Amino acid sequence: MVSRTVRRATASAAALLTLTAVPAHAATHESDTTRTSSTAVLPAPDMAGLRAVLRTLTAQGAPGAIARIDDHGTVHTAAAGIDDRTTRRTIGNADRFRIGSITKSFSAVVLLQLADAHKLNLDASVDRYLPGLLPDKRITVRHVLSHRSGLYDYTNSMFANSVSGFEAVRDKVFTYRQLVQLSLKHARTNAPGAAYSYSNTNFVVAGMLIEKLTGHSVGTEYRDRIIKPLKLRDTFYVHPATKIPGRYAHGYLTLDRAGAQLVDATDQTVSWAQSAGAVISTTHDLNTFFSALLGGRLTSAAQLAQMERWTPVNSTTRYGLGLRRRDLSCGVSVYGHTGAVQGFYTYSFTSKDGRRSLTALANTSNNGTVLNTMARTLESAFCGKRTKAIQSTPLTGRGSYVTERNVAYEDIAPGVARD
Repeated sequence: MVSRTVRRATASAAALLTLTAVPAHAATHESDTTRTSSTAVLPAPDMAGLRAVLRTLTAQGAPGAIARIDDHGTVHTAAAGIDDRTTRRTIGNADRFRIGSITKSFSAVVLLQLADAHKLNLDASVDRYLPGLLPDKRITVRHVLSHRSGLYDYTNSMFANSVSGFEAVRDKVFTYRQLVQLSLKHARTNAPGAAYSYSNTNFVVAGMLIEKLTGHSVGTEYRDRIIKPLKLRDTFYVHPATKIPGRYAHGYLTLDRAGAQLVDATDQTVSWAQSAGAVISTTHDLNTFFSALLGGRLTSAAQLAQMERWTPVNSTTRYGLGLRRRDLSCGVSVYGHTGAVQGFYTYSFTSKDGRRSLTALANTSNNGTVLNTMARTLESAFCGKRTKAIQSTPLTGRGSYVTERNVAYEDIAPGVARD
């Protein structure tokens, strides 16, 4: 385990499977009135607690785990375990990794910038921009970005068997339309706007909207609108290439039976996800991204307010437009996204004012015990030592083996009620 705290030279903070049907949550918008004030002083991060969480993750099956907190110009980092089971190299916060569904926040930002430029109306039918793509003209851009379109998540079927499903697509290149067609082979989960039901299909449609409205690839738009302006030197969209450039953490997919050998899932096209989950980044760059977003540096205040029109997911989570709100045990609300792609689990969240950000990674997936433990990184980072102990739940038990199909998560779509 490695931990360090660094004072920056300047004071400014740089800115993710069952076949069971997914229960849809009734769609009700709520204003953001329960969050901690942007002027509230957060307690100091509990770095000892954070390091303990990372050690726990490695004990539960993750080869390695890292975390970085950017806090008003101070940087705290922690790491445990390894990033490569062959070389046994120690994992570190300089390692690049696949961020999975955090990509959705990138896609949402691009579309909201287009709304700022009056090139997109959030409440217009998707059919206005992509005629004939979807079977229901009532599906709006807002429905897509808030997971209220009712479009079936094709990854429910694609990854019904975690490893064989992955191996069937790891080197495959899909078009966006092929992925949408996989969704349209199934009944929709709800009428447009009627309920929240997480679906990767929505952000495939988002990618198509970006490319139609700009005439450029999503990778170009991410680069020109987000990566370059924020100087994100370790953030890439390499689809359909399979390699992570530079120094990176290997990602390991856990098999569906306990005790089986981990599968190195690092190299893949992620073409099954694209604008829903194919970006590569680091803890530093993700903290910078969400800090800039919540700090008002990527969209207008009006469009950020649109991102923060929340639909309840469960007792602690709300979803806006490509953005999550998590309500912690100490009363603090944090804003960002979770990400899961084969081999990697990521949490990346920031405070309301963007001044304290945490990104945490475990280089495994399909391990529900690891997944549930990762939520504790938020408590350590934002609640400090005041945080209450998080008890084992019926989902995880103590030391039990649970695949992600049985836990509250929704990035590589387990077909259960998900966070």
